[in-house]
Amino acid sequence: MTEPTLTPTSRILSGMRPTGSLHLGHMKGVLDNWLNLQNQHQCFFFAADWHALTTDYANPGIVKETIWDMLIDWLAVGIDPEKSTLFIQSEVPEHAELHLLFSFMTPLAWLERVPTYKDQIAQLREKDLGTYGFLGYPLLQAADILIYRADAVPVGEDQVPHVELTREVARRFNHLYRTPSQPLFAEPAALLMPTSKMPGLDGRKMSKSYGNTISLSESWKETEKKVKQMPTDPARVRREDPGSPEKCPVWDFHKIYSTEDERCELTAGCTSASIGCIDCKKVLLSHLEDELQPIRTRRLDIASRPDDVRDIVKSGNERARLEASRTMDKVRKSLKMGYRV
Repeated sequence: MTEPTLTPTSRILSGMRPTGSLHLGHMKGVLDNWLNLQNQHQCFFFAADWHALTTDYANPGIVKETIWDMLIDWLAVGIDPEKSTLFIQSEVPEHAELHLLFSFMTPLAWLERVPTYKDQIAQLREKDLGTYGFLGYPLLQAADILIYRADAVPVGEDQVPHVELTREVARRFNHLYRTPSQPLFAEPAALLMPTSKMPGLDGRKMSKSYGNTISLSESWKETEKKVKQMPTDPARVRREDPGSPEKCPVWDFHKIYSTEDERCELTAGCTSASIGCIDCKKVLLSHLEDELQPIRTRRLDIASRPDDVRDIVKSGNERARLEASRTMDKVRKSLKMGYRV
């Protein structure tokens, strides 16, 4: 896949489901990428509350409980409302209108062949996902993207088929309702982002379902306790036993946070048993403190001003809706709608 050619005026669209507290995996996998993009392009970042209901429709309260915490996390990490448009999906009802109109013209087979459809049904067997909302959520994603006429969408490789579906929907709409010389929708590109390599505290992928996360909102004492309780190389039963860093979950964190010189010293100390596991963890904790404590300080300040947060989101909602309404005016004209009554 060729990299898209983007300029400072290029539009980027990305969203995140509000399903719980954000953790280091979210920061390394999504938010760090957003921080880079907002300094280079025109970005629209949204809280995808409707998307959250595709799998949690039976428990909508989780969206209300977590959406503001998620938005505060974005601001604390450094997502800047002066540079990016931050908004809530359901506050821009034009998304739903465009999704509805797209559903009339999109072949059912296009949705059934999206790879994540069957994969997620298999993974989430405890939930009843035999709904149109779940089948059609990639089409809602297409509406999310096209309504802002986005040039690119930052994704991991598993989401590339969703962007390709969006491109197909754009082509089909242009073919049915526009002339070749005046297409309404450009075909957005998939902007492949570096995938998160953030391990969990137990060596598996960091995930709330595994209970192995470091939350952006937890206290430093809680983080310190979690790291000190991390499992290490099982061969190091006693302090004097030599170990192997590659067999230790803590080492995966050092690959991300520690310098090359530090890793060399830690390797020598571990394999010779000249340092203990607590010594190794202290180095990691120093790096985590440098990264997380400024974010948590900002988070406490932002959370203490809820009216300011709501004003930021309200302004973002209004900017997003203005852009979305411009697109919908053109869509309705293309469909010969807009009756004068």
